[in-house]
Amino acid sequence: MDLFTTVAYATEGTATQQGGIAALITSFLPLVLIIVVFYFLLIRPQRKRDKETKAMLDALKVGDKVVTIGGICGKISKIKDSYVFIETGNIGTENEKSVIKMERSAIKSVEQKIKN
Repeated sequence: MDLFTTVAYATEGTATQQGGIAALITSFLPLVLIIVVFYFLLIRPQRKRDKETKAMLDALKVGDKVVTIGGICGKISKIKDSYVFIETGNIGTENEKSVIKMERSAIKSVEQKIKN
């Protein structure tokens, strides 16, 4: 016999013959630990951030000063279903204001509440 066939015979079926179920558990244990670590380091914090963002979007009110994901700053002038109308400032005189219609999900953060 050559070297390769003896090595093949030596390694064939040793895990199931010697350890049985213990060898099977030992081989899957690192995979389970990696999944648990990913859950606590990646998935769980992302779900928490998603809940906070949803709560912030649900609590939007007319008069809130907001920043969009595109970096536009302004004050909410009107809320309609899933859209938000944002006043971005004055153009020329005080009566001329630019209003942008955006989806509610485009709001990144609420800077401060402006009382009327």
